[in-house]
Amino acid sequence: MRVLVVAAPVPGHVLPLLPLSRALAAAGTDVLIATAGDAVATGERAGLPVEDLAPGFDLPSVSRGVTLRHPLAGTTGSRGTGALFGAINARLVDALLDATERFRPDVLVAEPLAVAGQIAAAVHGVPLVRHEINLADGAELSAAAAGPSLRRLRIDRLPEPVAVIQVAPTMVVGERPGWPMRYEPPTVAPLPSWLTETPALPRILVSRSTAAGSGSAGLMKSLVPIASRVDAEIVLVRPEPGLPPRLPDNVRTIGWVSLDAVLPTCSGIVHHGGSGTVQAAFAAGVPQLVHAPSADHRYNAEAVARAGAGICVPGRNLAVDDVTRLIGDDTLRKASVTIQDELAARPSPAEIAGRVLALATASAPG
Repeated sequence: MRVLVVAAPVPGHVLPLLPLSRALAAAGTDVLIATAGDAVATGERAGLPVEDLAPGFDLPSVSRGVTLRHPLAGTTGSRGTGALFGAINARLVDALLDATERFRPDVLVAEPLAVAGQIAAAVHGVPLVRHEINLADGAELSAAAAGPSLRRLRIDRLPEPVAVIQVAPTMVVGERPGWPMRYEPPTVAPLPSWLTETPALPRILVSRSTAAGSGSAGLMKSLVPIASRVDAEIVLVRPEPGLPPRLPDNVRTIGWVSLDAVLPTCSGIVHHGGSGTVQAAFAAGVPQLVHAPSADHRYNAEAVARAGAGICVPGRNLAVDDVTRLIGDDTLRKASVTIQDELAARPSPAEIAGRVLALATASAPG
């Protein structure tokens, strides 16, 4: 049995697909991840084979070109997201059609913004499973990003998936059709010993986007000047360039780490609003302070705030009161734990992998 897993060329789009991919591989399935750019290394670190669809792919340059042609690309909503990921997928679709023909998968699993994968499933007649990774509706995101590739290939529409996997909490996004799956953030890097221990002060994790050139730049620069006035240990993950050479005594730094491994020792997380980070915080029951100036990150930030599990700070510098409330407001913690409990009660990736393989068997000739 062969399963092709397709993600847009952003590390944060590969990470949420790894739990199911690993479960499929553990079941004896031949799994291949197809993506590009920095996301290739993310799949490789997980120990899974990866097809690089566009060697040398540079996301920041594509993003700059799209922004010049489509000013809406940096705004909130599916139109802006669709403009960017439409251009990205147009660069990947030919290579993915070739990879699908060579690999001959029995099932193709694609996240919503990997529309090149969905098109490849249609062209080659492979059953498609859409694996949601976002809080926004996946069908809407896919439709918004599909236009350029569909027009060039003269295809009317994206194929209907034979199944949809849902990871977003119902308490946050409401009821959606599909298979609910427990979100299990993938551990892909070891931790230093000091990060595995519960600290004396509340620990706040600060994480920025894994996408180069993203709108999360400046998050840490906004936090560092006020850090000494917050009674907490603050840990900067992958510190952004340009921070002061001497940081406040309560600020520590670390390179790439697995959020799921660190979050159980944390009282809160400050981040940019990426879907993978939001889901990891939900799964850990940790309150969130989301600094999201634009695009789909703003949508996520507002959804977190509406659910009562965090604070949305769009487009302004962080304030001491924001950070203090993150770790001191018990209503945020209670809402976060309630969401965590909902996710924990869902079927595991291993159970969903069994359903995916059953679909492949049912679709096989004879």
